[in-house]
Amino acid sequence: MPRYVAFLRGVSPMNAKMPELKRCFEQAGFGNVKTVLSSGNVVFDARAASELVLARRIEAAMTKHLDRTFYTIVRSVKTLGELIQADPYAAFRVPAAAKRVVTFLREPRKPLRALPSEMEGARILAVQGCEIFTVYTPNPGNPAFMALLEKAFGKDITTRTWETVKKCAAA
Repeated sequence: MPRYVAFLRGVSPMNAKMPELKRCFEQAGFGNVKTVLSSGNVVFDARAASELVLARRIEAAMTKHLDRTFYTIVRSVKTLGELIQADPYAAFRVPAAAKRVVTFLREPRKPLRALPSEMEGARILAVQGCEIFTVYTPNPGNPAFMALLEKAFGKDITTRTWETVKKCAAA
């Protein structure tokens, strides 16, 4: 049975408890469910299906079992492994202190601005299919990073650090 990762937008320990999220996925019929970190990453087994069908099934399950829903984007563990192997950041000069971040889309779409786009130390490097590869230099209290992404792609996105993506793929 294929293994998938659900990336939920806007999850934090303040608005979703990981044991409840895990139980919700199990009640929806998914197997071998595991949460990774506390930021809305759920790894699970399911019969092969499109990522969009799985995302909608997960959102329906959250509405039913959690009484709330989080925008969900699904990727197969296989796809994430291939992404990690390809190392999309290798083609760019990324400063050592910069955070590498992947933003996920449900379906491919063109950015609203030309790339690479930059704003206050945040830079969109490339878009490949349904993934956006960005870097930013951490600056406490500066929301420029998310503002840049939302201006370029809207709010129907979810973002994870490269390290979190690696952890999810390995879970």
